[in-house]
Amino acid sequence: MKHLIWILFITFSATLQAQELITYDAPGALKYSAHNDDFTVQVRKPGGEWLDLFEYIVQVDLDNVQNASLVSFDFSGKIEISVRKNNGTINDVKVRPLSYQISPEINGQLITFSLDQPRNISLEVNGDKLHNLHVFANSILKEKPDPNDPNVIYFGPGIHQPNDQPGDVFHIPSGKTVYIDGGAVLKAKLMVDHAHDVRIIGHGIIFQPERGVEIRHSQNVTVDGLIFINPSHYTIYGGQSNGLNIRNIKSFSCKGWSDGIDLMSCSDVLIDNVFMRNSDDCIAIYGHRWDFYGSARNYQIKNSTLWADIAHPTNIGLHGFAEAGGDTIENITFSNIDILEHDEDDRNYQGCMAITCSDNNLVRNISYQNIRVEDFQEGQLFNFQVVYNEKYSGAPGRGIENVLLKDIEYDGNSANPSIIQGHDKDRMVKDIRIEGLKINGENILNSSDGDIRIGEFTDGIKFK
Repeated sequence: MKHLIWILFITFSATLQAQELITYDAPGALKYSAHNDDFTVQVRKPGGEWLDLFEYIVQVDLDNVQNASLVSFDFSGKIEISVRKNNGTINDVKVRPLSYQISPEINGQLITFSLDQPRNISLEVNGDKLHNLHVFANSILKEKPDPNDPNVIYFGPGIHQPNDQPGDVFHIPSGKTVYIDGGAVLKAKLMVDHAHDVRIIGHGIIFQPERGVEIRHSQNVTVDGLIFINPSHYTIYGGQSNGLNIRNIKSFSCKGWSDGIDLMSCSDVLIDNVFMRNSDDCIAIYGHRWDFYGSARNYQIKNSTLWADIAHPTNIGLHGFAEAGGDTIENITFSNIDILEHDEDDRNYQGCMAITCSDNNLVRNISYQNIRVEDFQEGQLFNFQVVYNEKYSGAPGRGIENVLLKDIEYDGNSANPSIIQGHDKDRMVKDIRIEGLKINGENILNSSDGDIRIGEFTDGIKFK
């Protein structure tokens, strides 16, 4: 009997240790100006005390800028979430991505659900995507750097702004770990320029900077865990840099050219578990642009959620060094991606999965696997074209080669026809394999059933 009691005690203790919950309050100066009272959100361990979360304003959608909400916390084990809608009635609630299969309970104005693993989700009442609640439930940070380590730049709870450097920029030198506490808010850009072996980590917030993180001519840079609220330009801007690891970031933008992750002439890149809601391309991969030179190779983009209020969720190939014969953009894999929105009225810039090959670039060895696309406002499922874009390019692209679409699912009725189109007999699109494509649950085995327009100067387009 004693042995059984001891086993039960150990099991109970292990369960308590496995269930952790950390919440963060907003710094005092932001408690009024940055708060959105559309929802009141609380979180707790099962059966425990409810803890209040701070509901931040995040602005979304360039076409019709509106105030949505954001909450964030860290946990392990299982937690329960309570959301009270403070205005209006509740007819229905969706938690997206739909692939997570989270079914909330509704009781009057109260919405409840539970999580047993980290998730980045959108809670939408009555189909409202512009005033929704974003819930970022992070894992617990197991290893925090020592603030007293001379190679650690530590930002603790509170608001941080440079006071001795122009342009609201924190410059990060080589060999440094930047740790931004979950209760910290930085009102500045982080600049990594001609540096190497830099880590920027933590669950804090970069609040309304010019850009979030700018990485120029650098190697081995990690950005992990941060939230970026409404930069005026890119969230992460990379140029002529190698060995980039971008993990678990969350991004909102609502201005012109406020792309999410834009990388020019960068190679050896991992983008993992990001949530991007941007009013321009969420992820764009280019060759040469501005003062960055070189091809782009070896990318893995995986386990992520992309929400393009404007333009493309993913875009490859528009910019390169046309005058020098172009760049090569190759070996890029997108896998396990949920696409929640794509809204673009210009047919030249449509495509949830877009390869816009221009500037004498060659784009090859690209794969899209296990991609789930929910119904979107306006655009195309995919668009693979060799083009001469007179606004942005100096020449047509050289070609697109060896593209795989495997296990792609689209559920919706808003897509314009997808396009596969070359430019001329020397600038073709070839060797496109489409395997396991489903549209509204139907297997697509030919271009007609998939509403795919196959134009001139194409070869080797195969369905399976």
